[in-house]
Amino acid sequence: MADNMNRIAVLTSGGDAPGMNAAIRAVVRASAYYGMECVGVRRGYQGLITGDFRPLNSLDVSAMSSRGGTMLYTARCNEFLTEAGRQRAMDTMKYNGIDGLVAIGGDGTFRGCLELKKLGCKVVGIPATIDNDISYTDYTIGFDTACNVAIECVDKIRDTMQSHERCSVVEVMGRTSGHIALNVGIAAGATAILVPEKEVDFDEIINNIKDGRLHGRTNFNIIVAEGAASSQEVASRIEQETGVEARVTVLGHVQRGGSPLLRDRIIASEMGVRAVKLLHDGVYGHVICFDGREYTDVELDESILQRRFLDEQALAILDVLKPR
Repeated sequence: MADNMNRIAVLTSGGDAPGMNAAIRAVVRASAYYGMECVGVRRGYQGLITGDFRPLNSLDVSAMSSRGGTMLYTARCNEFLTEAGRQRAMDTMKYNGIDGLVAIGGDGTFRGCLELKKLGCKVVGIPATIDNDISYTDYTIGFDTACNVAIECVDKIRDTMQSHERCSVVEVMGRTSGHIALNVGIAAGATAILVPEKEVDFDEIINNIKDGRLHGRTNFNIIVAEGAASSQEVASRIEQETGVEARVTVLGHVQRGGSPLLRDRIIASEMGVRAVKLLHDGVYGHVICFDGREYTDVELDESILQRRFLDEQALAILDVLKPR
């Protein structure tokens, strides 16, 4: 066991993701396994500054793996963006006897981790964001559940569009990342998929719909990442240029809530245990990653804060799957 690693804290920050509670549960129970106390920090970095702490034991996290959201809450904290705010967080941890920290979240959370690391904090990060857009890992907690929620909604909407011979324009989450839209679109057999990473080609969308009508198709499905285009403008243009009635559905935060599915529960549990083991073994300033086969960890630095690009193979599949 690392010297002076007797009491650790865990927090969630940024947007909530299904599986965060499973990760918290794993951190708490792994802490007990390794003979360390665990303290939950409520409301992310804001709670780290104000000392909004709650001691956690194994009973406190019973059945947590099945619950969505985060039992520790999450909040934005402008004070933490300042040097004085981060130093206050360090002072609060020291005053409360916190020897190490596990931070669960996305790129914003890890930017905070990096700043704390520079101040000497013994921190380990766990990736949890439905966008799945962190460069160093192939998977982030919450992505699978969010995609499955979205595809279930898209399938139901498609039934109605088929009945009324309409075009559905479904907006999924993803201001700067199109991973959800791409995966849901492929799974749903979308007529077109709009993502922030690629320039929108309206002519191609219109031509796909016109060609589909010539070949007997009566309903169409467009998946739009929220940061790619205005869903309402897409629907209006489709109606104007094809004569096909279009309806917009914005899925919104329904994708971030609800009970996490099996994959997110398992990966969150594995990552939580590994994070605590790193602290126990004296490895700090790292983040957990998963390449689809095994769990590893990489050093926390500026390079991991880059966005993860869309899968080129998945993009290539889109053209192959177009109806001809």
